[in-house]
Amino acid sequence: MGRPRNVVIAQSGGPSPVINNSLRGIIETCRSMPEYFGTIYGGLNGIEGILKEELLDLSAQDEEEIRLLRVTPAAGAIGTCRYKLRYEEDFERVVEVFKAHEVGYFFYIGGNDSMDTAYKISKLAHERGLDLVATGVPKTIDNDLGDTEFKLIDHTPGYGSVARYWALYVQNANQENAGSWPSDPVLVLQAMGRKIGFIPAAARLADPDREMPLLIFLRESGLTLEELADRVNDMLRERGRCIVVISEGFPVGDIGERKDAFGHVMFSSSQMTVERIVVNYLNEVGLAARGVARGNVPGTDQRDSIIYASTVDLEEAYKVGQKAVQIAVEDGSGYMATILRDPGPIYHVRYDKVPLEVVANSERAFPEAWIAPSRTDVTDDFVRYARPLIGDDWPSVPLEDGRQRFARLKPIFAEKKLPPYVPRAYRTS
Repeated sequence: MGRPRNVVIAQSGGPSPVINNSLRGIIETCRSMPEYFGTIYGGLNGIEGILKEELLDLSAQDEEEIRLLRVTPAAGAIGTCRYKLRYEEDFERVVEVFKAHEVGYFFYIGGNDSMDTAYKISKLAHERGLDLVATGVPKTIDNDLGDTEFKLIDHTPGYGSVARYWALYVQNANQENAGSWPSDPVLVLQAMGRKIGFIPAAARLADPDREMPLLIFLRESGLTLEELADRVNDMLRERGRCIVVISEGFPVGDIGERKDAFGHVMFSSSQMTVERIVVNYLNEVGLAARGVARGNVPGTDQRDSIIYASTVDLEEAYKVGQKAVQIAVEDGSGYMATILRDPGPIYHVRYDKVPLEVVANSERAFPEAWIAPSRTDVTDDFVRYARPLIGDDWPSVPLEDGRQRFARLKPIFAEKKLPPYVPRAYRTS
């Protein structure tokens, strides 16, 4: 075995409530294996920080602050980005930075686009003579990483916490609607999830016995805005009130969409929301009850609230980070750590690996079999799949002077060894 080699960890894309526990899992496991790993760096704001040679020294951080990453949500600890590596000189720069800082291990936390990036960096590094072990760590609240058969990965860290958020949020919303229905009989709630329905589907976890007047409109439902209004009015005639959970990607026409560097629609940055169009449409065509429709858009609160995090999700995020380090040591480059569910009535998972080239740019679809025949609900099979992921307890979040105590990493950076660099996409022509 050769001398220890340095480590770079980076994050990409939207954050999650548990992303920092995967980061913690990688850091603590690397620290426990000094025979393999030297200094551990974090790319500040993901791949952008690597391009700019902004490497946060994670080895220099206090152990207590690293432990507090468990209850530190979103990406504020080391940052993330949505920068797409598409230019050859950007890829070459990443390899140059890794060479300059004697980096032998690269852990990339992210979704399908991130796995593609990690795979391409790994290939180029080897072409340029750098012995680099690149390992992916899964993250996405949408649960869209992998395959519809759930053979590559059962679920992604981050999803269980957002599913729990929606289970509890809809319970609270039902209390609001149950008291306010004489004047506000319809409450429309918009869920994140871009093109896939796992997040809005989680609303059913609030009411598995279907006692609430709850309608769930996935993007995959195939319904039109007119049909949506008909279903809402049918519910009003039957129950007098209605809670609508709708995907942010439900087709309602032009919303003045804006896209990120990967071509993904950024719904919360677009000119209009699906929730507002639906509320306006319902009020214009008229409700089958006295009063008006109202709406709420929780927004990024779904992915940055640690108090709603699932304890199951927290544990699995940590263990998949640990597994990534084990893969890097035992199996070498080109894999992503993965979570697979064992068959049977008792929930149990195991941690394995999948080649980066297989999972890169993979995109799971919401199973058609999990959409109820009504197209306004999900099936009990989905509930059985998702229920274990949200856990049975509240996370323990320390308070300091009445406020949540998050990790406070010191701004200690590696000394820069290369000329300054501006990412290619940010330069003027």
